[in-house]
Amino acid sequence: MKHTPHALQTIAILALTQILSWGSLYYAIAILAPEIQREMAWRAELVFAAFSWSLLVAGMVATYIGILLDRHGGKLIMGMGSLICGSGLLILSMAHNLATYYFAWTILGLAMATTLYEAAFATLTQQFKEHSRQAISTLTLFGGFASTVFWPLTQHLNTLWGWRDTYLVYGVAQLLLCLPLHLLLQKKIATQEITQTVFKQKKSFSLQEAIHHPTFWRLAFAFSANSFVFSALSVHLIPLLRQMDHPAKLAVFMAALIGPMQVVGRIGEMTLARNALPQTVGKFTFAALPAALLVLIFLGMQAWAVALFCIFYGLSNGILTIVRGTIPQTLFGSENYAAISGAMSGPALFSKAAGPLVIASLIHHTSTPYPILACLLLFSLASLTFYFVAVKSSRP
Repeated sequence: MKHTPHALQTIAILALTQILSWGSLYYAIAILAPEIQREMAWRAELVFAAFSWSLLVAGMVATYIGILLDRHGGKLIMGMGSLICGSGLLILSMAHNLATYYFAWTILGLAMATTLYEAAFATLTQQFKEHSRQAISTLTLFGGFASTVFWPLTQHLNTLWGWRDTYLVYGVAQLLLCLPLHLLLQKKIATQEITQTVFKQKKSFSLQEAIHHPTFWRLAFAFSANSFVFSALSVHLIPLLRQMDHPAKLAVFMAALIGPMQVVGRIGEMTLARNALPQTVGKFTFAALPAALLVLIFLGMQAWAVALFCIFYGLSNGILTIVRGTIPQTLFGSENYAAISGAMSGPALFSKAAGPLVIASLIHHTSTPYPILACLLLFSLASLTFYFVAVKSSRP
């Protein structure tokens, strides 16, 4: 695909705003939560439950935001999302009681639905049409650096100024950087010309047609079960490795492999698998997760096996982001992509919120990591099964 100047501008804008938005909304809390807990004298569960609540809010509004994206385009909706995000972060920086803290995270849940990957993928699909897969792959390659940038940046700002001013800085960045950048995006192109060309060959499903088709729900459950495992491990992997008698430094080092491997996986998808169907790429991606967990369960006492797990796990999650962004268009068409993709992502966002909390409650009832890992393996196998059933036929 040859990129025009407008196409390159769109990818550059979204690459920067995705890094800033993921860093502010998703990754900063891991660094700042202990500081919030100490200052406010709240239990850790209360601090993190607000973040989980924001993910639930994002899931609840995902379909409606998708409809707005299809109707008005990313320029308007993502611009409004930056305004909402900046406002939420400013309120969060000034929260002195639990009600205000949860109110801020409610606003930030709405911001997640309007600024993160789902909104960005919809924007790219509207502009790039049938060539959106490469654009989505390129964007996720840049987005993979959000944790690499924001974990040390958040730690540095927190050390200098504390958690409140850190969130204040991130809120101002949304208003002064992300908002004007999103307003530079192209307006939504009228669909009449597209309908005469692309959709002459491919039927585009309406939202109602998609959600009444079994393939839609099989994919939704596949992504949901996978999100449960990923979100649970993003919080509990290091403690689980510690329970397997690995030293803390080794556990942190091994976990740090996951981020770079996500980027490697996305590069591999862009190069080695660029001509493969998203359905085919997804088969290997979904299969890698239970394979990784089996390695950890049976060989996890060995350091090399932990490294192998982190490599498989990182590759799988990195490529899955691309599959999640491209397969709704491949199976259901582009005309109502945002609404269909938003509806499909709703269950996954609920699972992403539930994963850490469910596994945390299970940890209190077992002294060994293996029941937890077995539970996660069952979810990964369910995810794989739903996916294979969903793509059994190449087109719903």
